[in-house]
Amino acid sequence: MKDRSLRGKVAVAGVGETAYYKRGEAPDAEFKLALKAIKAACENAGISPKELDGFASFSNDRSDPSRLAAALGCSELRFSNMQWGGGGGGGAAAVGNAAAAIATGIADCIVVFRALAQGQFGRFGQGPRRNTVAGDFAHTIPYGLMSPAQMFAMKVVRFMHDHGVAQNALRSISLAAYHHAQSNPRAVMYGRPLDEETYDSSRWIVEPFHLYDCCLENDGAAAMVLVSAERAKDFPHKPCYLLGAVGGSHYRAGASVHNTPQYASSTFPSLAPHLYDMARVTAKEVDVLQCYENFTGGVLMSMVEHGFCEPDECNNFFVKERFLAPDGDLPLNTSGGNLAECYMHGLGLIIESVRQIRGDSTSQVEDSEVSMTISGPMVTPVSSCIFGGETTL
Repeated sequence: MKDRSLRGKVAVAGVGETAYYKRGEAPDAEFKLALKAIKAACENAGISPKELDGFASFSNDRSDPSRLAAALGCSELRFSNMQWGGGGGGGAAAVGNAAAAIATGIADCIVVFRALAQGQFGRFGQGPRRNTVAGDFAHTIPYGLMSPAQMFAMKVVRFMHDHGVAQNALRSISLAAYHHAQSNPRAVMYGRPLDEETYDSSRWIVEPFHLYDCCLENDGAAAMVLVSAERAKDFPHKPCYLLGAVGGSHYRAGASVHNTPQYASSTFPSLAPHLYDMARVTAKEVDVLQCYENFTGGVLMSMVEHGFCEPDECNNFFVKERFLAPDGDLPLNTSGGNLAECYMHGLGLIIESVRQIRGDSTSQVEDSEVSMTISGPMVTPVSSCIFGGETTL
């Protein structure tokens, strides 16, 4: 299996983003936002967009690869891929798909991207608005499970009950994200700090989620350009290599209408061991972590399932100081994450992992050589990836 690994075979050439807007307020169409982010990533890499020969995305992105290639003037299109699944569960998997195509010679220069314009196509964070209900929704909506917050709260409440987890553990995640956002001018919540009193007094969305436990809803786009590892030193930034990427879920994770046997799960139990095996690192060797916050409860459960702490240790482990850059034991969501930087279905978190390796994060962790991203907890399929600097190869 080791000779079939992606470890160290692909590098990040460049990353790019548009400005981020409150949902529905982007001045550009979704397709144009995608083009802007891709061009920014190419500029960051010092290459022409014409050199791109592949596109990879997730969460049913609507920007068609052939149309993107035409608009960017790409010489040819050799690879186009969409990771199945809604939400942000496919973020790291899209990186893995692109990396696999490069490692096997299908394409040479692939951009992973995500674009959102909710004013153009509708809001993600609401329950469905329709006159009839069919499929799984017919079993949940009549009982009040209408929005993502309501559906995911069920799993989190079960986990917190089973392991005696207090609300303070969730609060620490939110406070860390907002703390880091104050150093990041790109962040939507830049200049809007959060303290314990404000968190505690904020309204409930659905227990155990206060307002500040829930991700933002934004318009914008983000992109990253991948190339073979042999080209890693051709670009203007410190080399950043993909050490591992996984995507999928455990046994019957996709059982319908909340009938999965392992219910109080973020869907990573079977994936995390494969990730560490490919990357050849352990949880203790991760210098900085970006963990997708659809809701803070998913972060907590994901970190447990990736081996950062035991389920019954959460109250002691999840404290704000541990998660703050640069001096915390495990700096977490150092750009502000989905809670305070931007909700771009988590691709911004992967870009922040790259920035930590390159040394140009706004909340830089000193000597960061292993940076990890967890994508989209509690959906299925989910995914994770790990990046490393030269010393990790």
